[in-house]
Amino acid sequence: MKKLFVAALLIACICIPVQAEEEAGLENLLEMAPYSDKGMGKRKLVDEDYLWMMQAALKPGQIVPQHNANSNVHIIILDGEVVINLSGKDVTAKKGDLVPVAFKTAMNIKNKTEANATFVIIKTPNPGQMGK
Repeated sequence: MKKLFVAALLIACICIPVQAEEEAGLENLLEMAPYSDKGMGKRKLVDEDYLWMMQAALKPGQIVPQHNANSNVHIIILDGEVVINLSGKDVTAKKGDLVPVAFKTAMNIKNKTEANATFVIIKTPNPGQMGK
């Protein structure tokens, strides 16, 4: 049930018009993936008290460094394949997969393939609200 809620929330957020500087429109997460030659590309999608969402993009060989999850996290792979290390255990996640990550879990993400990968990171609540 929790996975279904997160997936429905993601779809709702993707489909809600986003206010651009000059006009309102939809953002296509596949066409606008924030790839960077200088490491993980990222862009914030939602920053509310109850929800924080970011799109990340990794070119082949790039990583999200080791850190601890600072909220309840779900990762949805939009394109490509990544290896997510959760507390020392590798999980291979590919396009369409939803990966839950518990609060404070030690983790990192690596693109070990020859293709680009992009994914959405969903945190509930916003990490700024944790512990309040």
